[in-house]
Amino acid sequence: MARRRRRAFLVVSLAAMAASCGGPRSPRAAAPATTYPGSNGLSAPSTGAAPTTTAAPRGQVDADEPVTIVFAGDIHYDGALAGRLARNPDTMLSAVQPLLSSADLAVVNLETAIGTGGDTATKAFNFRAPPSAFDALAASGVDVIGMANNHALDYGQAGLRETLAAIAERHAPVIGVGVDEEAAYRPFTATVKGQRIAVIAATQIIDSNLIADWTAGPDHPGVASAKRVDRLVAAVAEARPNADIVAVFLHWGTETVTCPNAAQLALASKLVEAGADLVIGGHAHRVLGGGYLGHAFVEYGLGNFQFIASSPPGRESGLLRVTMRRHHVDRDEWLPVRIGADSLPVPLSGAEATAALRRWLDRRPCTKLADEPSTAEPGSDR
Repeated sequence: MARRRRRAFLVVSLAAMAASCGGPRSPRAAAPATTYPGSNGLSAPSTGAAPTTTAAPRGQVDADEPVTIVFAGDIHYDGALAGRLARNPDTMLSAVQPLLSSADLAVVNLETAIGTGGDTATKAFNFRAPPSAFDALAASGVDVIGMANNHALDYGQAGLRETLAAIAERHAPVIGVGVDEEAAYRPFTATVKGQRIAVIAATQIIDSNLIADWTAGPDHPGVASAKRVDRLVAAVAEARPNADIVAVFLHWGTETVTCPNAAQLALASKLVEAGADLVIGGHAHRVLGGGYLGHAFVEYGLGNFQFIASSPPGRESGLLRVTMRRHHVDRDEWLPVRIGADSLPVPLSGAEATAALRRWLDRRPCTKLADEPSTAEPGSDR
């Protein structure tokens, strides 16, 4: 009952919160030598060499103060969005910027290749954007950019080389893609309010004719593939001892379907068993349900976020915000958003927000997730 009351408060206060939460963020970890422009000093993983870690040894941190993490879904800069990006990248996400920048950590999925070169991959849709896409996300308060998805190599390995070069030039906090599998599965890491956070990105969605070329291997550039379940599980298990919060950011699901498929259900269980505290993802172009799997929070579908979508269900969107202390989720909140005719996301308020929140809650039963977290100590069953 307490959780339902908290969510009701969220709905009626959403508009006021969006208008008032644009102030400075909470103190962050000390900045490394090179940082993502506009990211307030959070460290970025390297897509090539070993990353810089700001974390303290386990047991030597004060994690009593909660941290908030916000996740949003698919972003691209195709069609009309490309023109807007060229004119003014700083305004691409201006309506939702307060919600992103007020979080201690904001994570989104960038679904595109970056650059101008390469050959078009043989697939239904191909997205490409200039490096200013990273500037737009930085201006909007985004801290972590997942690029493990089915569009990162839309212009092949030559396009990927351009993408990696742009990431390196801007020191962009990109995860899920790299010069080899070690880089692609490497987490983003940061210490926020004394809590060490690791975010890993991977994709279950790769066109069958492209799997070999797109999947990162020991000596092969590409994306972190969630089809390699053992490799992804190993990445989570490796991150667990050095982090107080482990999040896995996934590209998964069946397009236009609002219930998780069998592959999602199976993978979520394995990732939580391996040590994930959050398992969050998108791809279906629809909002799916979320809830608790043991102590962990799972969200099966964030929906589109800044995306050219023509149908009402495709324009339904939102941000998932979780408040955490170490492994424990103190609070989960769905912040309803609608993508407008201009393909830009705008927070909902009042009756519209209440109805959107109810739709999200109504999708929980088919996820087989619980309303509340387990009281068992995380890790006690591992």
